[in-house]
Amino acid sequence: MGCFEGKKGLITGVFNKQSIAWAIADRIMEQGGECGFSYMPDKADDPRQKNLGRLKKLTDGNPKVKFLQPMDVTNDEQIAALMSTAKDQLGGLDFLLHSIAFALPDDLKRETIQTSRAGFKLAMEISAYSMIALCNAAREVLNDGASVLTLTYYGGEKAVPGYNVMGVCKAALDSIVKYLAFDLGPRGVRVNALSAGPLQTISGRGAGVDEMLGLYEAMSPLGRNVNHEEAGNTGAFLLSDASNGITAEILHLDGGYNAMGSPGRMLDKFKS
Repeated sequence: MGCFEGKKGLITGVFNKQSIAWAIADRIMEQGGECGFSYMPDKADDPRQKNLGRLKKLTDGNPKVKFLQPMDVTNDEQIAALMSTAKDQLGGLDFLLHSIAFALPDDLKRETIQTSRAGFKLAMEISAYSMIALCNAAREVLNDGASVLTLTYYGGEKAVPGYNVMGVCKAALDSIVKYLAFDLGPRGVRVNALSAGPLQTISGRGAGVDEMLGLYEAMSPLGRNVNHEEAGNTGAFLLSDASNGITAEILHLDGGYNAMGSPGRMLDKFKS
């Protein structure tokens, strides 16, 4: 029997097979969990319905998938509608995965100091406030003892050139995790964040993941990068009963890179 047998939850933010959210959801379903999925609504003038199509390609035929529903996280009515569907289809949520982030490409490419006012507001609303909005709407749907997880990155703790305004958003998200953990704690609901090292994802490529991979491999104590399977296992762990007692945490999955105070073994390259 899998550790998610009899458990039901909601997954947001799956874009394609390389999404960390998909690695986590896939592991949960392998372990018996049932999932509902939300996705960014397709544009009305898009007859191909690309966002829905990508998600259906991953989920079609899987009996553990209970529904697919569009949801624009900037629209409170759509968030409420998603939670209503979750209640009808799942009866209650044992786990909730928040994997939503966005910033305008022009703002990501420029220095943080040059971030536009409108772009900053949009990035913060989607990448940080959405966690508050989603959890607030889910408050009456979450079962006692449920687990909530979001995805963050080290660029919210330290300055990572190239991550720019998204690093500011992740810093806000990291703080939100702690405050929501306090708010939901009396019901035994846990709120945590998974901070994975660089992975080949859509958002990762936008943040210059190719340059980061070599750095992490050279500096981390393990001397290698992490992979999607590890991200799936760790995310599923944080959403499972196996992590009871853990809340308000940012768990780093980066081979130990975050613990380094010097370039580590990279220094060997500069020794004469």
